[in-house]
Amino acid sequence: MIEAVGLTKRYGAKTAVYNLSFQVRPGTVTGFLGPNGSGKSTTMRMILGLDQPTSGHVTIGGHPFRSLPNAPRQVGALLDAKAVHGGRSARNHLLSLAQLAGIPAARVDEVLGVVGLQDVARQRSKGFSLGMGQRLGIAAALLGDPQVLLFDEPVNGLDPEGILWVRNLMKMLASEGRTVFVSSHLMSEMALTAEHLIVIGRGQLLADMNVKDFISANSADFARVRVAEGVPERREKLTASLTEAGGQVMSEPDGALRITGLPLPRISDVAHEADVRLWELSPHQASLEEAYMRMTQGAVDYRSTADQKAGLQQPVGHGYGQPDHGAPQPQVLEAPQQNWYAPPPPGQNPYATAPAEPAAATADPTERDTSEDAR
Repeated sequence: MIEAVGLTKRYGAKTAVYNLSFQVRPGTVTGFLGPNGSGKSTTMRMILGLDQPTSGHVTIGGHPFRSLPNAPRQVGALLDAKAVHGGRSARNHLLSLAQLAGIPAARVDEVLGVVGLQDVARQRSKGFSLGMGQRLGIAAALLGDPQVLLFDEPVNGLDPEGILWVRNLMKMLASEGRTVFVSSHLMSEMALTAEHLIVIGRGQLLADMNVKDFISANSADFARVRVAEGVPERREKLTASLTEAGGQVMSEPDGALRITGLPLPRISDVAHEADVRLWELSPHQASLEEAYMRMTQGAVDYRSTADQKAGLQQPVGHGYGQPDHGAPQPQVLEAPQQNWYAPPPPGQNPYATAPAEPAAATADPTERDTSEDAR
């Protein structure tokens, strides 16, 4: 279990985290949410002993991270997938971490298979895509088979198959009784992955509750009602009847009515009594994204403004009017496909990669760590 008590971190005059207290319990995936600059990364760094708190403390299993014996076997973390020496192969990178922690080399090959990188294990990591780098970072976090795992934006750069794999992996790790703490800005993914949420804004705790309670507490459920189109008098009659019954009625852009303050059975009864046939009567519950936006709207530091450059742009074309259609147009080239790494086809083991052509046929031979072939 991770426990933070009165955690505060100041950088000069700036307070990144202030009096933050929470618990991350085992057996569940806990999401860590907050706007950019809210202190999430700073908090994770303090959990891992990379930053010292100005005041307060944070423990893992009752001990500070730096006091844990052989910490890599107890805590795994992915904070920055780019923190890899580009000249090392994926296998050598993991092997060096394993040797430092006294982990058998066989475990390296095992986690490479878990994350689906076994076919490119001897490729230098500088040639990896963003998604492949994320997989390598997750492999490093799993290397010691730890009971506590922290992931900062683990699905960044992954394709849909990879995102689904990470989601299932997080749930599987939690089901084994591990503590799983995941930071992400993808609300739709958090809604499918996390069971509990810790939300911070400007370094302070905003919410610490399960996902369902969070959505319910930060949103207003409503019902959508639609009547026959082209009969405005029925719509007006229904609006008057619902308002008289104590409901609040708002018009939706698509012509439907948004009703709050009345349960669905009561809306149906009112429409029946008013002799108005309903074409639609459906409940609407806010998404995690809507609830999150409502909760954090006062804690956002970076807001977009309207683009004011209209009228300042020079018209395109030689005549400062219409574009010159006679001029040669730039040719858009398709990016070459890489056949040395591909996601698995449907129905296969999600941790395995699809068969690929030998890397030497397409890859630059300078990108291969040939010295490993003799290992």
